[in-house]
Amino acid sequence: MADQKDNIDDFKVQTAKHPHIASASLRPHSEHSKDRASKRLSSDSNGTSEGGMGSSTPVELTALEESFRRFAIHGDTRATGKDLHGKNWSKLCKDCGVIDGKNITLTDVDIVFSKVKKKTCRTITFDEFKVALGELARKKYKEKTGEEAEAEVFKLIEGKAPVIAGVTKAVASPTVSRLTDTTKFTGSHKERFDNTGRGKGKAGRVDIVDTSGYVPGYKHRGSYEKKITKPTETKPM
Repeated sequence: MADQKDNIDDFKVQTAKHPHIASASLRPHSEHSKDRASKRLSSDSNGTSEGGMGSSTPVELTALEESFRRFAIHGDTRATGKDLHGKNWSKLCKDCGVIDGKNITLTDVDIVFSKVKKKTCRTITFDEFKVALGELARKKYKEKTGEEAEAEVFKLIEGKAPVIAGVTKAVASPTVSRLTDTTKFTGSHKERFDNTGRGKGKAGRVDIVDTSGYVPGYKHRGSYEKKITKPTETKPM
């Protein structure tokens, strides 16, 4: 009891010397951990570290970076949008019109990709992406300065998204039309289709023997049976 009383007296003395200690609310350790975690997530989303200059304002994506992320995640559910692999890089250049078949070809795009990426990586970051576009821009617009050429290429890509290919349309070809026109078939192939071009099925593939007794081409088949067959008359009761 004496020890407990001494501790209480010591606490009163410390409180008298430092009044703000008593007024400060004591918070559990778990709440401090939550604060640090929320601050880290906030800084990650803003693209800054804790205590950075821009930690209070989020970083807005440019139109070029937004297009980069759209192509980076295209066709890959596990992609984060922070790096771009070679296949989607080629698709980006094709869909956005960077490849023109004259100054810029698919081979040029592949060469530039291999040039700017790191040797141990198979993807490029956004910064490497801009360097690659600069290489292509100077080759595509030879009559313009480096900055003007880059600006033109950036305009081709800004705000664009991957083009999703639809169903392949059939091309009308004279050769295909001739091979599928049933009116021009001859021999046994002609017997497999009727006048409308519809297949006869088994009748067009197998010779079915007619055992009815009528000669082929007889138009009055069944008329004799109708004459001799009379309906039975029922007499009233």
